[in-house]
Amino acid sequence: MARIVAVVSSKADATLGGGAPVFIENEPEKAEQTAFLLEKILDANAHDLKNGSYILVDHKG
Repeated sequence: MARIVAVVSSKADATLGGGAPVFIENEPEKAEQTAFLLEKILDANAHDLKNGSYILVDHKG
C-alpha cells in the first residue's frame, strides 16, 4: 500500500494538516525544485497535482 510522505505546495492556504510534512514555497518553480529534491532524498515519487502542489508517495511500503 502506498503512503504520502510529504507535500510541497506554492499555496499556503491549500494545505491543511494531515500527518505528512508540508513544505510551502512561494513560487511554483521553487515548489517543483523542492519536490524533485525531496523525491531523491526520501526515495519516493513526486506527483504533480496540477494545482501548485506535489505529493511525495512511497509506493514500496
